[in-house]
Amino acid sequence: MTYALSQSLQQAVYAALTGDAALTALVGTAIFDAPPAGSIPALYVSLGPETAVERSDRTGSGARHDFVISVITDAGGFGQAKAVAGAVSDVMAAPLAPLTRGRVVALSFLRARAKRDEAGQQRRIDLTFRALLDDD
Repeated sequence: MTYALSQSLQQAVYAALTGDAALTALVGTAIFDAPPAGSIPALYVSLGPETAVERSDRTGSGARHDFVISVITDAGGFGQAKAVAGAVSDVMAAPLAPLTRGRVVALSFLRARAKRDEAGQQRRIDLTFRALLDDD
């Protein structure tokens, strides 16, 4: 079992998101590991929680990583957030660059959840993806 591939996966996902022209046309540089301190953009993408589960077998070490990429906006409706979420999905559908450690065996979309915060001030779409990784 290993969690050692998590940082490598996060780096590859972040590089894919920030390197995509269609996504950056929608949100600019507002793609974060965590929202910045101070003024928060009206629309941004943030890497979110991750769950890793052991996936090793006789041939080697590996893990299944379920991770969330969130689209957050203070816009009045979901339209803009859904356009950005679609762009995020398109980025994640393409192969990631090689990891600095291990390799991606499979990467797939699991689910999305769109919701308003309790005060109705923000819209949020949480996209969950699953990566199967081998530590070769």
